[in-house]
Amino acid sequence: MSEFLKNLWLNHTTGVIFCAILVLVIPFLVFYLKKAKEHPKGLVAAALSNMGERFGYYIMNAILLLFIVSKFGLDDGTAGLIYSVFYFGIYVLSLVGGIIADRTQNYNRTIQWGLIIMAIGYVALAIPLFSKDANGIIANGTGTWWAILIFTCVALLFIAFGNGLFKGNLQALVGQMYDNFEAEAAKKGPEALAEAKDKRDSGFQIFYVFINIGGVIAPFVAPVLRTWWLKVHNFVYNADMPALCHQYLADGQATTKFTETMNNSVIDPSAVSDLTQFSSDYIDVYNTGIHYAFIASMLAMFISLIIFFVNKKGFPQPAKKEAAQVVEYTAEEKASMAKEIKQRMYALFAVLGIAVFFWLSFHQNGQSLSVFARDFVDSSAIAPEIWQAMNPLFVIILTPLVMLIFAALARKGKPVSTPRKIALGMGIAGCAYLFLLLFSIVSNYPSGDEFRAMDAAAMAQAGLAKAAPWVMIVTYFFLTVAELFISPLGLSFVSKVAPRHMVGLCQGLWLGATAIGNLFIFVGPIMLNAWPIWQCWGVFLAVCLVSMCVMFGMVKWLERVTE
Repeated sequence: MSEFLKNLWLNHTTGVIFCAILVLVIPFLVFYLKKAKEHPKGLVAAALSNMGERFGYYIMNAILLLFIVSKFGLDDGTAGLIYSVFYFGIYVLSLVGGIIADRTQNYNRTIQWGLIIMAIGYVALAIPLFSKDANGIIANGTGTWWAILIFTCVALLFIAFGNGLFKGNLQALVGQMYDNFEAEAAKKGPEALAEAKDKRDSGFQIFYVFINIGGVIAPFVAPVLRTWWLKVHNFVYNADMPALCHQYLADGQATTKFTETMNNSVIDPSAVSDLTQFSSDYIDVYNTGIHYAFIASMLAMFISLIIFFVNKKGFPQPAKKEAAQVVEYTAEEKASMAKEIKQRMYALFAVLGIAVFFWLSFHQNGQSLSVFARDFVDSSAIAPEIWQAMNPLFVIILTPLVMLIFAALARKGKPVSTPRKIALGMGIAGCAYLFLLLFSIVSNYPSGDEFRAMDAAAMAQAGLAKAAPWVMIVTYFFLTVAELFISPLGLSFVSKVAPRHMVGLCQGLWLGATAIGNLFIFVGPIMLNAWPIWQCWGVFLAVCLVSMCVMFGMVKWLERVTE
């Protein structure tokens, strides 16, 4: 542990960023805890339980694509497909988790089992298994290699299923808190009820912030462990080295770029006598450090389980009261109720359609944006995975500002409805890709495959250079603002329109729409590697702008349904 902390301190850039983030986060955490006092009891406990789970999850989220590429030697597109199917599974299984909880009427037990199953998946991922031949050299494409890849996918399946049991049901539980909160306020009069209803959006934003407090620290875990483990074995971190090692093991050709990169990837280059052994050892050590990071994910699951178990008696059970009541309705009342439920479900599916395209664009943070950070952004001081911390950091910092703006507009009699906020969010997401498109054109960047093949001389001849860190900061700023307009408010919208006996199912449908968007996110790295990268960003810009226009076209109808 002392070596781990020492390494964090000695890596000045990472240490400074980490300490700066902690300094920024602590005051905001105090602010949100104070704000939470105005909201239903149990909100903080649920948020803390979610924060621990998200900490473990964001460790994996930051590294998964690049980990699969570096360990198994797969191309970005194939690794991206595995990532996409995994992310699809996380969210589509939330629909299954919602159905299980609604039918059993035991949300607490479903959530607890979700945490346990996720922990099992992380334990499996923490085991550093590698496919090696009789001489101890990394060997891809063998039977053992396939077995380890399948084992990894099964571990991801456990995490996805556990997440499905946990995620949507905890959100449904928070939604029920506000249903009960509003019911109590209604007893005090119309003004109290209106005030209570206004707190739902901000309550989900507070809940969302706690998710991101765990997420802002998590991306540092794997890079720091990896750098420390490499240093122990006489190696230096280099984002390009694993792919070059796999290439050398496949064809035995030491290219100029391989030699240049290797000399910058060892503490003592003269100690390297066998390039085959070096390549195998670098892949092994590089990825073993990442495997150890999954131990932290496992521990985070158990911390979340303890927090939830201690507080579970204070949590409501969504839809339980409705299920216990037997009420007789006239034919006219039944017809009216059926019509209202249809309208609510039509509105829900309309917003779900927009959510598909938002998540297709937003979750490029783990796909094309991760590949861009690895290949096109200078990673000599900041590992590409650490940029994943920018999104949750901006969520924490910008959420109070967004809440204050919306509250000020509401006080002036100009409230912005949830559907209108979602439409604006799609336009803001488009700004991120517009920025990347213009920057890539000005920088004259080619495709990812072409750029990676260039050594230092070829890049200099073409007048190309890697991007500075500020490019990632600007990109994540726009994407985070868009997220604040869509993700927590989408959860709030679902809790408003969902029929009370289908609340878990409807939260699962929101996550199911996210699943569909995630299923196609693998197209990002494929486009980025095949085309000049500005064209890749242009596709996502078009997706965001079209979605914004469609959403604005439905705003008035959606506002009527949610009144």
